[in-house]
Amino acid sequence: MKALLLIDIQNDFVPGGALAVADGDAIIPLVNELQPRFELVVATQDWHPAGHGSFASSHAGHEPFQQIDLYGLPQTLWPDHCVQTTPGADLHPALDQHRIETVFRKGTNPTIDSYSGFFDNGHRKATGLTEYLRGRGVTQVYLAGLAADYCVYFSAKDALEQGFEVYFIEDATRAISADGYAQARADLLAHGAHFVSATDVR
Repeated sequence: MKALLLIDIQNDFVPGGALAVADGDAIIPLVNELQPRFELVVATQDWHPAGHGSFASSHAGHEPFQQIDLYGLPQTLWPDHCVQTTPGADLHPALDQHRIETVFRKGTNPTIDSYSGFFDNGHRKATGLTEYLRGRGVTQVYLAGLAADYCVYFSAKDALEQGFEVYFIEDATRAISADGYAQARADLLAHGAHFVSATDVR
């Protein structure tokens, strides 16, 4: 069975949000069209406590997008975003949510960031998504969402490592950086991911 994973389609990641991805909201109509083609639709949601360690505001003298070491892992510092229970953390209101069976929240541990929907960045703790998908008999995952070069990329990479066949729906994602996305794409291709457009999805 195939599943559609909707990665972090949240208010803070679209234009006007705290960590906006350019043109991020443009994917939503396409994502809504894709959903009926899948028996299973699952979403992820960045869900940070206030003062999360990945926020630049949590580190005196640091600015967003600087690099630090955070408890033994390299960490990009971000503007405060997707803080639990704030409007910015909500799934975008234009996203059709009635087909979404469940939402996996990530980034809840204040000491470690979590780009992937499967694990935190240190692979220290799983979200339960792997077991959930396996329990439903899923063998293929199709990914859409934000941002292509971060949370979608790392979710796709972990899905491959967990043994799923991975399809990255390119026109249903947007990236923060063109260069970053080119590197992510090359890495996923090298590890066996498939890149498709929405029209390829049946």
